[in-house]
Amino acid sequence: MSAVPAAAGPARLQQVDALRGFALFGILVVNIGVFASPYYGSGVVDPAFGRPLDLAASWVFGLLFETKFYLLFSFLFGYSFTLQMAAAERGQAAFLPRFLRRLAGLAALGAAHAVLFYHGDILLTYAILGMLLLCCRNLEPARALRLALWLIGLASAAWAVLAGLSLLDPPGPEVAAQARADVLSALQAYRGTVGSVIGQHAKELIEYVWVVLLLVQGPYAFAMFLVGYALGRRQALEDPWRQPRALGLLLALGLLPGLAGAAFYAWSALPSVAGPSWELPGLAVGLLTSPLLTMSYACAFLLMLRSRLGARLSAWLVPAGRMALTNYLMQSVVCALVFTAWGARQMGLWSPLEAGGLALVIFLAQTAASAWWMRRHAYGPVEWFLRALTVGVWPQWRRTSDGRGAA
Repeated sequence: MSAVPAAAGPARLQQVDALRGFALFGILVVNIGVFASPYYGSGVVDPAFGRPLDLAASWVFGLLFETKFYLLFSFLFGYSFTLQMAAAERGQAAFLPRFLRRLAGLAALGAAHAVLFYHGDILLTYAILGMLLLCCRNLEPARALRLALWLIGLASAAWAVLAGLSLLDPPGPEVAAQARADVLSALQAYRGTVGSVIGQHAKELIEYVWVVLLLVQGPYAFAMFLVGYALGRRQALEDPWRQPRALGLLLALGLLPGLAGAAFYAWSALPSVAGPSWELPGLAVGLLTSPLLTMSYACAFLLMLRSRLGARLSAWLVPAGRMALTNYLMQSVVCALVFTAWGARQMGLWSPLEAGGLALVIFLAQTAASAWWMRRHAYGPVEWFLRALTVGVWPQWRRTSDGRGAA
């Protein structure tokens, strides 16, 4: 491949990059909980952090962050899909082979990320779902939106049935005993050696993580792909403030039911408060209402960008959003260095509030590093590699004096 400068094209949508940076922070807050505690999502109480402050912090993180930000990231994936289609058309290039190469790159990165650093990786799932999105690239926007609503409704109905069955037949004490044994085994592996960390990741991927990614996150992520695709076809984010009343209405429609569902989900995820029989019903309600709260988050964020504070926030988040893939992977590397045998072996030693504080520190460092990098380079390091794979040429590495190279 020969190196070529990036072709001139439409200016990047700053609001899309800012939204992506916003989503990146929410994803880190959730993911760091998995790194910090083997009890996360196990349905078993962590005996070291069961104080009221710990429970309150876990409830707040469940309320505001869990099951929301991967949906926003998924929406932006679908929206960016339409931007890539338009870029291929402008360059008179065949879109299908380009996008297939991009998906292959995401799959390879995701597989390595999942095995080495974080078994909850979403990139491999995106690569798989991206194949389905390709099949929908000629859908009319209205039909794509209807399909997304049907997908959310059917998946939520299935989870409601499972939730009802769990209430009729609650898990017995042997289930909790097995969960505790699994937690202690995982803790030993993550604090052991790099080899045991990799082995634990492989074990969890084979046994249950694929179920979570494809059957819990998968249907809702693909639904948000379709919503992003539909709005991308309508160029809704080129000037989302043309109809501020519409943004305000969508915010209001999603906020109360979204918060109510999130509150119930967060309560049900506290085993010592709700009890194990409410875990599945809480998940079912959370999955159904999370798209509404995610919609409210996005609308509120876009409306805030029109303020002076919002403009400053946007300038702060845009560089991180432009290299979101690099930052997403680096978050896992840093967390692995802190919490697992890749580094300091701190898993199980940090409270939920402490882990949340570390997430903020990591993200602040990433925003500063991203701003420094993007002043000098056309792309983030991983974005540069993925673009090279996508377009079949080496993109420009350094930013030119006139600022070109980041189209």
